[in-house]
Amino acid sequence: MSGSPLEPTAGAPPGDGARQGPLRLGTRVFGPTEPVVMAIVNRTPDSFFDKGATYGEAEALAAVERALAEGAGIIDIGGVKAAPGGEVSAAEELRRIGGFVARVRAAHPDAVISVDTYRAEVGRVVASEGADLLNDAWGGVDPELAEVAAASGAGLVCTHAGHLPPRTRPHRMSYPDVVADIVATTSALAERAVALGVRPDAVIIDPGHDFGKNSRHSLEATRRTGELVATGWPVLMAMSNKDFVGEALDTPVEERLEGTLAATAVSAWLGARVFRAHQVAATHRALRMVEAIRGTADLAVARRGLA
Repeated sequence: MSGSPLEPTAGAPPGDGARQGPLRLGTRVFGPTEPVVMAIVNRTPDSFFDKGATYGEAEALAAVERALAEGAGIIDIGGVKAAPGGEVSAAEELRRIGGFVARVRAAHPDAVISVDTYRAEVGRVVASEGADLLNDAWGGVDPELAEVAAASGAGLVCTHAGHLPPRTRPHRMSYPDVVADIVATTSALAERAVALGVRPDAVIIDPGHDFGKNSRHSLEATRRTGELVATGWPVLMAMSNKDFVGEALDTPVEERLEGTLAATAVSAWLGARVFRAHQVAATHRALRMVEAIRGTADLAVARRGLA
């Protein structure tokens, strides 16, 4: 029997939530049709988008405050950039985010805190400090990380990273069917996590846009979001300002917001549930509009034609 929260329901329309149950992280319960913004807070000096704007502790704490005020449901804290670069040891990663997680937890007792790490030793520390979710963006390269999630009661993000080592850029990647590979890989990681003791309603899958993929692969993964949703696992889309958006539009990283929001709206309509984002307010508004069109949220105000 599958360990997914709910088996797919035949004939369910895209994004209606009939295939899935609630997502439970920390003190929060996110409903099956409730889109969730995961705000990015990078404690790194060399992040590709903000160039280290939240590397300092004061700046990072301010970013957390701002993201929560703008509608983020999850705060995702990272200490190592995804791209190749200087070596960042586990000790250095912990210097950047260990302790900081505890300070965020103390300041925001009910916030859902995620930590972007692929290392079990880092996961163990941040889980003890109050992290509710371990965001493993490199596809289970450290198999003990899922064990840490199970032991601590944290949730786990299971990502397709093209079967590459961490911080590796893809080169001439090829798949017979990229989405079939994504589904098989993330489902296997999710099933293993549940078998180890991670709660099924705290497991999320991520197709891993641009990780082990060229831009056409990432576009196809977005176009076929429904196939990921059909697994029954909540789907996270980490698309914010990524290279596939830049190559689709021929835009530099600072001019990719419109493309990111278009991809966000499409994948939300197709049933994805969590959206990792640099620009929280804009992403929140885009998702609120998708909800209004779908009919799962009412108007924020109603004036036209009523007076």
